[in-house]
Amino acid sequence: MNANQCFELLWKDYTELCPDTKMIHDAFLQKETKVLNDHVAFRTFEGTFGIEHFAKPFLAMGYTEGSDYTFEQKKLYAKHYQHSDPKLPKVFISELKTHEFSSSLQNIIGTCLKQISGEQAISDNFFVSGRLWDASYATYESLLEESEYAAWLYAFGFRANHFTVNINALEHFASIEEVNTFIESLGFALNDSGGKIKGSPEDLLEQSSTKASKAVVKFTDGDFAIPSCYYEFALRYEESPGNLYQGFVAKSADKIFESTNKY
Repeated sequence: MNANQCFELLWKDYTELCPDTKMIHDAFLQKETKVLNDHVAFRTFEGTFGIEHFAKPFLAMGYTEGSDYTFEQKKLYAKHYQHSDPKLPKVFISELKTHEFSSSLQNIIGTCLKQISGEQAISDNFFVSGRLWDASYATYESLLEESEYAAWLYAFGFRANHFTVNINALEHFASIEEVNTFIESLGFALNDSGGKIKGSPEDLLEQSSTKASKAVVKFTDGDFAIPSCYYEFALRYEESPGNLYQGFVAKSADKIFESTNKY
């Protein structure tokens, strides 16, 4: 599988789970000749299926490791990867530091991961395999009390958590404020945790995102509508003449994570 096929597969899964993102993308295409993707983000658990496992297929596609990031309050660690082809999106992979949570959460996640077969673990499509374990809504709610991140991952499994519009590549939007106004004019709510715009020109990166729309998830104890995925928008600034900043800002990403919170 090459990189383009990979991201087409991810986009299909992502938009099927969260149709709002396809509606927003199509709305941009009514004004733009193209909409480039700045980055795709994934969530996982530390250990056997942690960042290094998730990154393998992307490394095989020619991606290289960028910077790493720590989120103390949410107990997360992350790395980003980038490709020499500027048209290919960056990949942002975060993992839950499960060992820092309660024994109850550790036992729940451990039980889930034991249900993943060896064949599933080495699949070329692991990054879009979805939930590979049985899950109950009652357990989902109990995880929410400790970690929204853990609860989301427990419910949805391994797949793209969000795609990101590259504002720099847009022709008819000069600022992130204009993008946000456009998104709200379409009737979509923005994540306002920490403000609708995260970051600043001084940080070399400004970001905003929609609030995750709800998707009906089949649990063992019933079907329930819970926050699924969201769409992000990123504007990058030059760190040197002609070179846009390619990293991420942890304090901003911390608030972007909250796009999947139960509002």
